[in-house]
Amino acid sequence: MHKKLFLPGPVEVRREILESQTKPLIGHRSKEFSELYERIIETLRELFETRYYAFVFTSSATGVIEGFIRNFVKRKVLVMQNGSFAQRWVEASVLNGKEVKSYDIEWGKAVKPEMVADELKKDHYDAVIVVHNESSTGVLSPLEEIGKAIKETSPDTLLLVDAVTSMMGTELKLEEWNVDAAAAGVQKAFGMPPGISVAFVSERAMEISKGIKDKGLYFNFEEMLKYYEKNRQTPFTPNISLLYALDLQLQRIKEEGIKNRYKRHEEMAKLAQNWALNYFDMFPEKGYWSKTITCIANTRNIDVPTFLSELGKRGFAIANGYGPLKNKTFRIGHMGDFTLQEIEELLDVMTQTLKDLGYI
Repeated sequence: MHKKLFLPGPVEVRREILESQTKPLIGHRSKEFSELYERIIETLRELFETRYYAFVFTSSATGVIEGFIRNFVKRKVLVMQNGSFAQRWVEASVLNGKEVKSYDIEWGKAVKPEMVADELKKDHYDAVIVVHNESSTGVLSPLEEIGKAIKETSPDTLLLVDAVTSMMGTELKLEEWNVDAAAAGVQKAFGMPPGISVAFVSERAMEISKGIKDKGLYFNFEEMLKYYEKNRQTPFTPNISLLYALDLQLQRIKEEGIKNRYKRHEEMAKLAQNWALNYFDMFPEKGYWSKTITCIANTRNIDVPTFLSELGKRGFAIANGYGPLKNKTFRIGHMGDFTLQEIEELLDVMTQTLKDLGYI
């Protein structure tokens, strides 16, 4: 039995998107591929109303964001660490030989603009890394205000953003918010199978990259841009089947309208959050709740693995808490192409399962 995936990722994928991957392959050095890739890149820029460079890598977003560190950080980076995935960027920065300051924030709390500004007043950093939507805790940090604080306090410092679980489900204004680079895997709010990632990069970040050595081979943004501008191709063999799927999905998103997509995600989040408040409590601090993932505090001390197992038998998959939050929280992913009716159905089944287990 297939379990419908209400996870923080991967998410449920519509059949037409899955089937689009079965089209016959084309050569990645062909005119047909160049037309496909150019359409994808320009549609991404159109949807986000940006003049930034757009890239699609055959990789998880982890590789792309490590690429940010290698390409855009000369020496010193500030990582705002408020969860497991922010901690990953601390580790990646260290492993790539950068001088790293980890600004540690209690899990469940958001990154605040004054935190960033205060640290930038103490020392100069080439870049600040922020996780927009921390999926381990369900916290959405105020990226617009953070970008403003960096611009006012240290205007030559880049803002590098992990937008893995926010991009395409939560508003993201690149130029307006002073974001220099942002990346996401498509298996989250894009509503796609995993395997490729989307990135946007500012012109000034690309200029800085020109003066940085040892950027590596595969995640070299200069090389990616060079191949795109020369012949609308990629330096290395891409996942063409997933690009077919992304091409179709971007057209579907255009038809829905990206603002309508953001609104639908907000409405799905409210349904899940209201359910959490009715039966348990929210884990993240109030006012900073994610619009794509609801992280629920286990205030009833239920046996989370048993609850998840019983949900699975009924055809639904949600996630346990992440890392140290395992069994203390559980999480619902409500992103991608889900409808409000599908979220309501999940919540009804969750309620009935809790009743059958004697927890409510």
